[in-house]
Amino acid sequence: MSQKQLNRANVLSRLISDASFTVPEAAQAMGISERQTQRLKGGYKQIGIEALVHKNIGRKPANAISEEDRQRIIELKKSNHFEKANFLFFQELLARIYGIELSYSALYRILTSAGIKSVKTRRPPKKHRQRKRKAREGLMLQIDASPFDWLNNGEMYSLHGAIDDATGKPVALYLCKNECLQGYFEIMRSVLTNNGIPISIYADRHTIFVSPKDGKITIEEDLKGIRAKDTQFGRALKQLGISLIKARSPQAKGRVERLWETLQGRLPIELAIAEITSIDAANAFLANYVKELANLFAVEPEDSEIAYLALPPAMNLENILCVMEKRTFDNGGIFSFHGRSYLIVQPRGDMLLPRKGSIDVLVSPRFGVRAAYKGVVYETAPYVKPEKAVKQKTTQKKGKYALPDSHYFKYGHSLMKKVTFEDNDRAILRMLERIFLDKIDDAG
Repeated sequence: MSQKQLNRANVLSRLISDASFTVPEAAQAMGISERQTQRLKGGYKQIGIEALVHKNIGRKPANAISEEDRQRIIELKKSNHFEKANFLFFQELLARIYGIELSYSALYRILTSAGIKSVKTRRPPKKHRQRKRKAREGLMLQIDASPFDWLNNGEMYSLHGAIDDATGKPVALYLCKNECLQGYFEIMRSVLTNNGIPISIYADRHTIFVSPKDGKITIEEDLKGIRAKDTQFGRALKQLGISLIKARSPQAKGRVERLWETLQGRLPIELAIAEITSIDAANAFLANYVKELANLFAVEPEDSEIAYLALPPAMNLENILCVMEKRTFDNGGIFSFHGRSYLIVQPRGDMLLPRKGSIDVLVSPRFGVRAAYKGVVYETAPYVKPEKAVKQKTTQKKGKYALPDSHYFKYGHSLMKKVTFEDNDRAILRMLERIFLDKIDDAG
């Protein structure tokens, strides 16, 4: 019997024995309603102090978790699949996979009583000025990539993603070995195909999005008309009519950064449950998983009107989401690209190409190499130039070379008169006498 129950018993005893002590006074003394005071007074008269004891004391609640289920929940949490799941995600998995539905507080008590702590630790929040969400869905997408051990094999892969700024809804995910142009092209392909053309893209200043010379053009270069070239991704956005907004810090695109925090706690577990170990299988899984994430985390936008633009029927995404470089072709329709030669295939009936000209070479792992001339796209074929004929050199046996008898070196010496050193000296003395002595005689 608690002290509270003993105090109530004393008040009820006085209420029954003392006619001057009223029910409102007794109710105020016990801190309960007058109706409850009347009920306790009747019970106290019949069975005494036991009327103050709650009838459920010692009884197991009807909705109580059985000991068997409690142990099963603890064992599942300690297993390899769910060991890294935080408590909230583990609660969702129990309901979805095993049909065990219980409140978060009940799950928290079960796991913490077993000495299990949540893997997600919270740091003190940092103060940042929050940017207001865009009013309509499709006005702006935030894109980024996150390296992580997504496949649970100890290797780092980069997950490329796009999230709508107005709703916080993930709209595309694609896994690659590294953060690369193709990964961003694939998420853009998914967005354009499933939703339409967004108004703007918010990205960091990675060289995939921004040229290294962006913002570094000098005044002299600016006066000469020199501009920073668009990257391949920037060029594709211009063709699609999408504005590129460049973020100055990770906090500026905080919604996509928080998406990575969420996915790093969920996606590896989901892939392990689905027994996915390859990039191709993961990308097939992500195409449907992104819809589940949207149902879980999306919020209603301020304006219900959707800002996505419909794709024009004549627009070919394959010829936009690719690498495009300038080249020239010769009178045979042949051009060189990265050390190899290609022939432009001109279908019959089409306008023939001129003898020479400039083309845009389109390259993609989806279609290979194509060539575009004045808006018309042509297929290409590898071309091998014929090799020049090489003259065969006659090989002679190497040996000591002997001069023929007719050579001057052999017969010329016999034509010259042999002289002695003495004859040579006399000729020199006569020359010196003519030079010096004759001049003295003339002077005298």
